[in-house]
Amino acid sequence: MATNMRAHEAGTLHADGYGITPNWLPEPEDLSELMPQLWARNTSRDASGALTVAGVSVTDIAREFGTAAYVLDEDDFRSRARDFRDDFAAGFASLGGADVYYAGKAFLCTAVARWIKEEGLHLDTCSGGEMAVAQRVAFPPERIALHGNNKSRAELRQAIEWGVGRIIVDSFAEIDRVAEIAADLGVVARVMVRVTVGVEAHTHEFIATAHEDQKFGFSLANGFARQAVDRVVAKGESLHLLGLHSHIGSQIFDTSGFEIAARRLIELHTEIADEHGIHMAEMDLGGGYGIAYTSEHDPLTPRQLGEQMGSLVERELKVFQEEHPQAPTPRISIEPGRAIAGPSAFTLYEIGTIKDVEVTADLTRTYVSVDGGMSDNVRTALYGADYSCALASRTSQAEQRLVRVVGRHCESGDIVVMDEYLPEDITAGDLIAVPGTGAYCRSLSNQYNHTPRPPVIAVRDGVARVIVRRETIEDLLALDVDDSPPIPSQEVR
Repeated sequence: MATNMRAHEAGTLHADGYGITPNWLPEPEDLSELMPQLWARNTSRDASGALTVAGVSVTDIAREFGTAAYVLDEDDFRSRARDFRDDFAAGFASLGGADVYYAGKAFLCTAVARWIKEEGLHLDTCSGGEMAVAQRVAFPPERIALHGNNKSRAELRQAIEWGVGRIIVDSFAEIDRVAEIAADLGVVARVMVRVTVGVEAHTHEFIATAHEDQKFGFSLANGFARQAVDRVVAKGESLHLLGLHSHIGSQIFDTSGFEIAARRLIELHTEIADEHGIHMAEMDLGGGYGIAYTSEHDPLTPRQLGEQMGSLVERELKVFQEEHPQAPTPRISIEPGRAIAGPSAFTLYEIGTIKDVEVTADLTRTYVSVDGGMSDNVRTALYGADYSCALASRTSQAEQRLVRVVGRHCESGDIVVMDEYLPEDITAGDLIAVPGTGAYCRSLSNQYNHTPRPPVIAVRDGVARVIVRRETIEDLLALDVDDSPPIPSQEVR
């Protein structure tokens, strides 16, 4: 959180004394205008000024389904999935194409698993629960990957019995565990070794995953990755080494880190081929492609990513193939999650209270409280993520004011949007929408203050439907186990 706060302190006191404008936040010329890079492709305003998604007004969504609610543009989600599928196939055409594994941790439910299946992508899972979602829609197991730094025996057995296409092993103990379960079942488990390649992605400390001091993978620098490969090879009766895997972080906006990661993986690939005579069939470069949460973000398109990454991997593979001309080209795979799900949804809230707080003699901050918060989007509180928002139920000709949008929970860090311009005439009952919440919002949601989690409303061709229903108080109480006798009600005198 400290990193984010320093960024916001590096701003300018607004002329009217209401808030400090971060240096990256421009003062909008028209508050009703939507920045295309922030919103799902089928989002616009109708004649009344209300936001619409695929032809459905947010006022109708709020009336039918309530708020807070995640609103997901199904066509947008599917088209982004197809873009990654097709653009990476084109970018890696000279290498035989590439496989795209949707990272289910970003957001997964049975409807989304079905969409991914229908669009021809693979699916990356991280738990028995995520695998169960995939099994529910009969997702082809050979197109499933299982990740995780501490998979349980039950999860590993579930994966091996089901026949998942790859298990990404993450520790020496897990290599032994997978081999033991596979031998017990009389099968050969297909595994990849997760390599910590030592690339420092330009992202937040909590979501950078390729530096040495973190829980994932086997370090390349200290030789653990090589030892892990040797251990897998030694257990060849029950393990089949598919290849190497890396993941350098999240919310990444250029491909330079992937170039270094690919080079180091290919160097290890070459060493293994020389020592063991094994030409591994696959290589996974992970995901982490960034999206636009605010006007400061300028992400690469899937086409740009496919072209740039295809070119850099081809360049690095030439060295390997010069030394091993008979070796087959490894099949490349990637794992986008946020880049598909994130922009496809926004969270719809209703304003409850508006409060001006005098911070200093020169600074007043306007707090706009909504009927959600860190229970439906914990990212701001967790690592200072920045978001944008817009008045959704109408437009306004009023003057604009810098505000802070906050939630309803009993934490001062319960912030939804740190700084944003909204009209001065916003009032209780207005709807606001926060874009870019399709990834890591519902999946990180919680029940803090015993708050039921919001529904996910998918919209397509003018029809809105529930794909994840709203939790109820009954759902919350259903988990409580109370074996004490009921307290008899007493008549009030």
